[in-house]
Amino acid sequence: MNIQFLSKERLFKIDTIHCSYVMAIADKEGFLGHVYYGPGIHDDDISYFTRVSEYPFSPEKLARERCAFLDTFMHEAPGNQNGDFRESSIVITDEENHEEVSLFYKEHKIYAGKPALKGLPATFSSDKKSGTNDCMTLEITMNDPILELDVIYVYSIFADSDAIMKSVRVINRGSKKLILNKIMSVTFDMPDKDYQMLTLHGSWARERRMEYRTIGHGKQSVGSICGKSSAAEHPFIGITSPNITQTEGEIYGFHFVYSGNFLAQVEKNQQDHLRVAVGIHPENFSFVLNPSDEFIAPEVVMVYSASGLRSMTHILHDLYRTHLIRSPFKDCKRPVLINNWEATYFDFNTDKLLSIAKEAKNAGIEMLVMDDGWFGKRNDDNTSLGDWFVNEEKLPGGLSYLSEKLDEMGMKFGIWFEPEMVCKESELYRNHPGWMIHIPGREPAPSRNQYVLDMSNPAVVDYVYEMVADILRNAKISYVKWDMNRSLTDLGSTYLSRESQGELTHRYMLGVYELQERLITEFPELLLENCSSGGARFDPGMLYYSPQIWCSDDTDAIERLAIQEGTALLFPLSTMGAHVSDCPNHVLGRTVPFATRGHVALAGTFGYELDVTKITKKEYDLIPKQIAQYHKYNELIVSGDYYRVASYRENHLFDFYGVVSKEKDKALYTYVQVLNRPNYKSRMLQIPGLDVNTKYQVRIVDWETGNEIPTFVLHGDTLKNAGITLEAAKGDFVSCLIEITKA
Repeated sequence: MNIQFLSKERLFKIDTIHCSYVMAIADKEGFLGHVYYGPGIHDDDISYFTRVSEYPFSPEKLARERCAFLDTFMHEAPGNQNGDFRESSIVITDEENHEEVSLFYKEHKIYAGKPALKGLPATFSSDKKSGTNDCMTLEITMNDPILELDVIYVYSIFADSDAIMKSVRVINRGSKKLILNKIMSVTFDMPDKDYQMLTLHGSWARERRMEYRTIGHGKQSVGSICGKSSAAEHPFIGITSPNITQTEGEIYGFHFVYSGNFLAQVEKNQQDHLRVAVGIHPENFSFVLNPSDEFIAPEVVMVYSASGLRSMTHILHDLYRTHLIRSPFKDCKRPVLINNWEATYFDFNTDKLLSIAKEAKNAGIEMLVMDDGWFGKRNDDNTSLGDWFVNEEKLPGGLSYLSEKLDEMGMKFGIWFEPEMVCKESELYRNHPGWMIHIPGREPAPSRNQYVLDMSNPAVVDYVYEMVADILRNAKISYVKWDMNRSLTDLGSTYLSRESQGELTHRYMLGVYELQERLITEFPELLLENCSSGGARFDPGMLYYSPQIWCSDDTDAIERLAIQEGTALLFPLSTMGAHVSDCPNHVLGRTVPFATRGHVALAGTFGYELDVTKITKKEYDLIPKQIAQYHKYNELIVSGDYYRVASYRENHLFDFYGVVSKEKDKALYTYVQVLNRPNYKSRMLQIPGLDVNTKYQVRIVDWETGNEIPTFVLHGDTLKNAGITLEAAKGDFVSCLIEITKA
């Protein structure tokens, strides 16, 4: 880990464990150039990488061709309307309504530690003693002297990671008001090598599906303008070698630590250079900067791997477990819960919940989570959001009585909220109609018959927090599922001024972050799980507040294979909310063996989403076995390295993935035979991640009974290179576990 400035060459060089990132002040005026990002290099004098002498129209050589230089130079901090016609990194409107920005080097500083981003989630030092020994930061201040504007680019690295974190601060140093209309947290140029773009797309119940596409000339992007990071497109972009695999090929990964609107884009220009840009989506965005005002843009995590997807995955998993997730639960075993949603929907009362809890407790389940329908007059999804007081007709004695009864039987209690929303049929709306996001004079568009509260308004944030906190203060509640079931439309705020309406979506997100920060501060032992129509706001920003996020409302085990594969590409398994649910599945109508549902859910937080009083005895008897497996393997799943070996998404037949301990003394692999085929007797499965010189005992857990097939012993190199033979099972949608321990 090192950051240095080479004054003679005017180079900045950032070195992580295996990578180098180099920038240069490339000419007398002070343009900041992107020089290199890739495998670590030892030489310091690489100023020739800027290739300034190759540009025939360099301002130093030929002043009349400044535009040609700016439109071909490899920028790290591109301006706007100044001759560079590629994607800009910043747009500022001055008082004369002009929008040109030109940024020149002003100063820099290098220091130990990493600054927090006020009001925003961000990675942090794990050095509890000093907070400085494990990380370094470089701040480069660029300046537009006409606008009297400072743009500070902040780069941080950790001693135990190959990731580079980048954020931006924009400060109005002048005496006139400026309007910030766009700010990208990352923008830099790189040569193309026939790269592809890797993104994660989806929809409700079909989140984070991996997709590759060729990078052609022009702009290709993913983004969201729905007020959240969204299920449709995820705030990640990868620039990859053609035909990249888990172990071969290059990838540049960019992950945005933000939960609101975003843009992640790559542009290929006429010189076959690529410009990567990641940041807050500029559509529907503006921010007033009065004199001395500062805007802080969210952080982007940058990762480079020369050895395929797996290396990037391991870097991100370790980074997030060590430097992003703060919850005391991040390294702890979480209680096995049962959620009543698919069991009862809105049709429940105290007796029904207690009957589910009693049977669940007998099977080894540790927590009952009461989902939607417990508050106001909420017997369907048309009313009462915002009225966070107990419906005593359903729950006589309220939450205090219910939680006491659960506590007496040794069960923890969890509860569902949707704090960001309001229904017109609610006391909250009748008392405060102006607290709803809407444009006066227009009829706002309902979604699920609900509307969005204006979280840019501090009074709304305070009111919502006190309503939620009051519930938690007066009952024994160990867990909160925080849901958000619609996008933002009709973008108008009665709180914000006329000129500040463009700040609404970002200030909304800051309000949500403040709510969750206050919640985990007052209730530090609370297990918080974020959710948004399933996994529609599963992003790094939310992990800063909650150690787990509901992965998808689609709990079908076969659909979950692709959803969990795309999610695990970036996120640790410990963050993925995964449950065993009822069959036929409530989304697809598919029936999958109970054992397979349990095996797939093990690659996550593990729980149940069904009426345990109505399942068959055979299924009920499997629950204690599944819970025993969870307790046996959970520490490994939470802390180990994830290996994706085969993908049903690609081969259409089977899925194979596993987790290997950091010490390489044990592993757990999961095999799911999705579709059987004729004349298929067995499959050879290679098992990576183990020490090649160590002998391992391999146990295969039987498909249906859970019994172990007689063990055998093999070296790690045999398991890696030759693998094991797994006999085919009869039927579709069947699975088994492969347990590996040091012999």
